[in-house]
Amino acid sequence: MQSFKQKFKVLLIATAMITVMASCKKDEDARTPPDVEFKTGAGYTSANAVVGQGDSVLVGIVATKTEDELKTFNVSYAYDGATNTTTDTTITLTSAQEESYSADYTIVTRNQDGTEIWSFTITDRDGNITTKSITLTVQ
Repeated sequence: MQSFKQKFKVLLIATAMITVMASCKKDEDARTPPDVEFKTGAGYTSANAVVGQGDSVLVGIVATKTEDELKTFNVSYAYDGATNTTTDTTITLTSAQEESYSADYTIVTRNQDGTEIWSFTITDRDGNITTKSITLTVQ
């Protein structure tokens, strides 16, 4: 039979172990994706728009690193509500572009009425993704 002193010792050790284990909680990775904004100002389209058939639309993006280096830039599109997208451009960024990346992209709309959703995606080293999209209604 254990004495009170032995039981008290076991209780103290168990409490200490629980306290240590609770304080060793792993910090969670915030998984902060890159920051991406559309360029605004004269000549840029930075929001959904109604455009004509065969029009040229200039879209500019500025991406900045939040916690991990920028790695790729991708432009894709989907026509008329399609759920699958088609990749138009993929660029692997250079070491000089890992902190920030800026690009101007000219879209030439189809020669038919419908909708075109253009998506601009930046991926960082850890696979965090930010996508900004513009819907062009072609008439």
